[in-house]
Amino acid sequence: MRILLVEDDAELGGAVSASLKREHYALDWVTDGMAASAALSTSDYDLVILDLGLPKMSGLNVLKQLRSRGETQRAVPVLVTTAMDAVHDRVEGLDAGADDYLVKPFALDELHARVRALIRRRNAASSNMIEHGNLSFDLTSRQAAASGMPLELSVREAGILEVLLLRAGRAVTKEQLLEKLCAWDSDISLNAIEVYVHRLRKKLEPAGVQVRTFRGLGYCIDKVRPVVPV
Repeated sequence: MRILLVEDDAELGGAVSASLKREHYALDWVTDGMAASAALSTSDYDLVILDLGLPKMSGLNVLKQLRSRGETQRAVPVLVTTAMDAVHDRVEGLDAGADDYLVKPFALDELHARVRALIRRRNAASSNMIEHGNLSFDLTSRQAAASGMPLELSVREAGILEVLLLRAGRAVTKEQLLEKLCAWDSDISLNAIEVYVHRLRKKLEPAGVQVRTFRGLGYCIDKVRPVVPV
C-alpha cells in the first residue's frame, strides 16, 4: 500500500516516514503544499497523511483541491495531522473532506492503527484479518497462513497479496501493482512484478487460492462464494 506523507517538520516527518517504511508501506514524503498537489495529480495513493500548517499552500487548500478532482481522487482517505487543537480547526478540516484527525504530538502506534483503519474502510474490510477460503492474511503483521499454517512470503509477495485480497473479484494491472508497492525511490520493473506474481501463485496453490491472469486486464483473486444450503 502506498502512502503520501505531507509534513514540513523534518524531525517528525523523518520519524513517521521511518516507522511506516518499517511496516512495509511504500511511502513518498513531501514538505510543502505545492509538492503535495503535484504528487497527488500524478500518482495513485491509498492514503494521505496531511499536515495543515504547510508552506507554499496550506494543507486545507491541498485537501479541498484533492476533493474537487475526479472520483478516484475524491475517494483517497486523508488523515489530517496538525498542532492546531482548536475545535474550529478540526471542524474545518473534517468539513473540507478529511477522514480522520490526529493532534500533534501523537504516538506512532496510534498513527499506524488509524492508517490501517482508513485503508480497511476504503476497501470495505471489516477487520485486520482477511479470510479467503483456507487463506488468511493479517493486515497488521502482513502474515499469511493457509489452513492455519504460516506461508513464507517475501515483503513484495505479501504486498501483492494484500492488494489482490483487498480487491478480490477485481482485476489489478501490473502497472497498478507497481504503483501500489513502489515509492519514488524504488527501482522495481514491470517484469519484476510478473516474477513476484508467479512466485506468489506457486505458494498459494496448495491453499486452493488461484491468482488468475486476464489478458489486457491484469491479475485477480476470485471472490469467495458463500455456500448456499440445499
